[in-house]
Amino acid sequence: MTNSLQQAREALGERLRGLRQSAGLSGSELARRAGWHQTRVPKIEYGKTKPSIIDIQVWCTLTGAESEIPNLVATLRNIEAAYREWRRTLSGGTKQKQHEILRLMQQSKVIRVYQPSLIPGLLQTAEYASTVLRRSIKFHGIPDDLDEGVSRRIERQQILYRGDRRFHILMGEQALYNDVGGNSVMIGQLDRLLAAMGLPRVAFGIVPMSTELPMQLTNFVMFDERRVTVESISAELTITQPREIKLYHRTFDHLVGQSVSGDGARALIRTALDKHR
Repeated sequence: MTNSLQQAREALGERLRGLRQSAGLSGSELARRAGWHQTRVPKIEYGKTKPSIIDIQVWCTLTGAESEIPNLVATLRNIEAAYREWRRTLSGGTKQKQHEILRLMQQSKVIRVYQPSLIPGLLQTAEYASTVLRRSIKFHGIPDDLDEGVSRRIERQQILYRGDRRFHILMGEQALYNDVGGNSVMIGQLDRLLAAMGLPRVAFGIVPMSTELPMQLTNFVMFDERRVTVESISAELTITQPREIKLYHRTFDHLVGQSVSGDGARALIRTALDKHR
């Protein structure tokens, strides 16, 4: 769990502790009246355990703070939204997620993307995207809307040509070699990269495999200075804590300094093309 999520839990717990103290109840007495184990109250108050909506309703009722229920429930839901398991995020299929990403991009002026092991979605061909989304559908056991998901992903790429947004896209050299769909798909995909490098609103770079990274990294997307989304195997994290966002900025700037662009990037892509051919 990121620091911002833990801090949000602790802040919620502190608000609940304040209600309990204002009601003149000890933690053990509140637990007794609620029918909970006596350790549940301190765990919630110190952010060790996330309360449920029912927990909040019971807490506020027992402390005479029913008017606080709507605000506290809204806070809880914001915390839950910051850490979303893929099985829930993708429960409506892959097309819904493509729409969500597009909405975030439409609300942003500068989008920074780092993808160490795959071609970023904004630059994928339909064949490459089909293989990636098919794997995701199978791995997470979600509804099979492959054709719609691929269509939405390709439609989303139109944002590269519209408006005054700027995109800075970095990818790892390893993504040029990781097999997605076989050599024919990879050849088409790498040709697409060569063409996309000339887009006027896109700054593009490749981080060579020989680069010494500042730490172990996963893919992330930065939306202006306000939000970062990070993908793990099981869940998507949403980072909104300003000091954490600054760390991602620092990391991205470091990667930019280690990356190659222009003719250097084209040379890396053509070398990978020769291998796939």
